[in-house]
Amino acid sequence: MSEVIAIIDYGMGNLRSVQKAFEKIGKNAVITSDPFELDSASKIVLPGVGAFKDAMEELDKRGLIDSIKKNVKSGKLFLGICLGLQLLFSKSFEDGDHEGLSLFPGSVIKFDNKYLKDKLKIPHMGWNSVKFTGSNIPVFKNMTDESYMYFVHSYYVWPDEKSIIIGETDYGITFPSVVWKDNIYATQFHPEKSQKIGLDFLRNFSEIG
Repeated sequence: MSEVIAIIDYGMGNLRSVQKAFEKIGKNAVITSDPFELDSASKIVLPGVGAFKDAMEELDKRGLIDSIKKNVKSGKLFLGICLGLQLLFSKSFEDGDHEGLSLFPGSVIKFDNKYLKDKLKIPHMGWNSVKFTGSNIPVFKNMTDESYMYFVHSYYVWPDEKSIIIGETDYGITFPSVVWKDNIYATQFHPEKSQKIGLDFLRNFSEIG
């Protein structure tokens, strides 16, 4: 029986584009909001575009918060994408102060032109390079350091544990664009929108373990 990658559907983001990216590399990916399907999947992906508070409310409505935490605790391989990265942290300061999944200690904060080296447009949107900050990292297998990925975001994560940062990107400041700890990987960029290099990243993730 082939492995199944579950893409979490909580009503936010273009989930079909993520599913199509996995299909392009020959992987079986299903879009689901059923906690039982998450339990039976071999790997889980949490994508997303939109507001942090709304996303947490939608995950809660669907009974997915406990399911995500349970599956992560079990050691199942997990990937967060864009908003899905931000939701993994303790809190976000987007339109208030909102609690996240708290799988990583740290905050989600907004780009502020007062503190950027250059007066740059917010959101950060388009292609930018990712500087690898470690070696022998499974999701970067056969990938070139400072590869260009596609970003769309106004907020970025600031982990309490700097050791989890495995990729950084510069946009007036240097911010974490990829994190990893144990069975959890997460990216600020959109691999499904990053053409061949993004597909390489997803292939590496899907072949771990």
